[in-house]
Amino acid sequence: MAALLAFVILGAACSPEATPAPSPAPATLSPIVDSSPYICKFVPEQAFRMVTGLTGPLAELTDGTDEDGACRTPDIYPNPLGIGWALKGDFDYILDDKRKAYTEHGAVTLPADLGEGLSVYLPNGPYTGQPYEVVAKFRCGGKERLLTMFFAAFAKGRDGIRDMIDLMRIAQKRYGHLYKCALGE
Repeated sequence: MAALLAFVILGAACSPEATPAPSPAPATLSPIVDSSPYICKFVPEQAFRMVTGLTGPLAELTDGTDEDGACRTPDIYPNPLGIGWALKGDFDYILDDKRKAYTEHGAVTLPADLGEGLSVYLPNGPYTGQPYEVVAKFRCGGKERLLTMFFAAFAKGRDGIRDMIDLMRIAQKRYGHLYKCALGE
């Protein structure tokens, strides 16, 4: 758990330079669809490949437990995907810290149905290899949970912010399914 919290807190500790947000994608782009198989338990592989433009094999490296863990795709640098999940921790502190650091850089507040969180593009941030981040504190089974996802890139013409929000929605549903907890409760 300490490694996961350090991973999440470290991401909030730096204040990157202001950068423009990605431009909106054309309305004709394919929507994200939830389907198996999944990368790192939470992200549909087909959707991930569509929004990032990645081809070829992807390996997963998972560390931690069902309660507190992380997964990444280390076979390509920078890692195309990183995910952290936690059941315990000071989630309010983590989100407040991220909000302070990221709001001035164009962070977008997540829709209310996803809980409390934000999505941001920070090419000069603490994870320059993964400049896209979405984080959400949500309730599942009567307990607060934290889910954070980092992405290296999105395909040209995609709206990375919107895609991350859509992928977070799927990841939360997967979380509820995998850990047998009802979302929003």
